[in-house]
Amino acid sequence: MSSSTGAPTPPHQTHNVILTGFMGTGKTTVGRIVARSMHLRFVDTDRVIVERHGPIPEIFAAHGEERFRELEQAIARELASKRGLLISTGGRMMLDPRNVTALEATGTIYCLVATVEDIFERTRNPNRVRPLLDAPDPKARISELLDERRDGYAAFTQIPTTGLTPHQVAEQIHALECAAEPTVETSP
Repeated sequence: MSSSTGAPTPPHQTHNVILTGFMGTGKTTVGRIVARSMHLRFVDTDRVIVERHGPIPEIFAAHGEERFRELEQAIARELASKRGLLISTGGRMMLDPRNVTALEATGTIYCLVATVEDIFERTRNPNRVRPLLDAPDPKARISELLDERRDGYAAFTQIPTTGLTPHQVAEQIHALECAAEPTVETSP
């Protein structure tokens, strides 16, 4: 593929990088760093939904989780038609096979993972409502949800975030993307 100048377009700009994983694993923070380093446009699917439809807790309260998942599917289809994106997905979005089919055709999916304890600490923010953790014991709820999602998340390349800075995690993803880029032979 070539740019308008006739020079080859960098491979990482002809496809997308998609981050998935449980809430609190660093998808947004790491995603922004990777997007900058790889010159990709950052898109957070939850933020797109909020901008278009209002706060996620209100969507859940007024219309239920099923409606929220329908909105995620629409976003996945829309983003699948674009290239050069770093897509940070909601924690359950890539567990829907329709979303996986749409987005994996456009790029590489990485799953950020962390321990229950790290996720619990990272999601303890009284200013941010997380409907799925609205339970008497949020840590037990995290563990339960991770168990439910384990097989779905296992389908993607796992990137651990526990004990690492967001920049260290971003460097791993960038290195994996660079290693996956095909080499271009040049004439002597």
